[in-house]
Amino acid sequence: MAWAARTGITAAIAALVVFAAQDARAANGAYAVDAADISEVGSCKVESWLSTASNTDVEAVANPSCVVDPFRPIELSMQTIRARSDGDWSTTVAPKAKTNFVPTGIGRWGLSAYGGGSFDAATGEALSAFAVIPATFRLSETMRVNVNGGWLWDHTVDRHYLTYGIGFDWKFTDTLQWTIEAFGQAGASEIASAVQPRFQTGVRYRPNEIFSVDVIYGRNITGENANWITIGTTIRFPVHGSEPEHRRTGHL
Repeated sequence: MAWAARTGITAAIAALVVFAAQDARAANGAYAVDAADISEVGSCKVESWLSTASNTDVEAVANPSCVVDPFRPIELSMQTIRARSDGDWSTTVAPKAKTNFVPTGIGRWGLSAYGGGSFDAATGEALSAFAVIPATFRLSETMRVNVNGGWLWDHTVDRHYLTYGIGFDWKFTDTLQWTIEAFGQAGASEIASAVQPRFQTGVRYRPNEIFSVDVIYGRNITGENANWITIGTTIRFPVHGSEPEHRRTGHL
């Protein structure tokens, strides 16, 4: 029965991926595909990154987040994006809330959900709304597969999209982790690259419990058909006296 349940969950998630991108990145720093885990209640972190594209587009992002427990553990974040696209600059703010329903574990699926939206900081105009279900299957203490499926409403063109993502994380030394991921959005668009798959791969160096840095190569990551290089950092503020994160999850 347990095998049948696991098989059913796996098939459901696979179907969701086939039919179902992230609106705003920062699922895991500058990566787009999120894991099902959330941090401990009372902990905070600040993720930031700078991305430059071969077509001269630029993104500078800051994403502070904290985990609170008003009725269940919820990770709240507020991403701010300063971007240049086709020569035009914009500032976008994207609040998000995430909670975990099924904890991750080796040999089984963990499940969470998050939702939020984005708006133009200069005009206050709503730009998007999104809801995503991240699922994580831990192959071992150092390897995991993350699968995302969800919904995105692009208010600027008043269109709805199914979103998808799949990623693989491998912690191959005590301080280094490799990530590869594909993600995107499915639906109608006049711009072909907007609904074509997007790709990223990178390495995270984390010398201690507090700080890490990412170096990432991406392709078409905002649907513009360009190559991207991203440098990102994360500064963590764990709960005093708590068990280190890598001992709880096996991952950086």
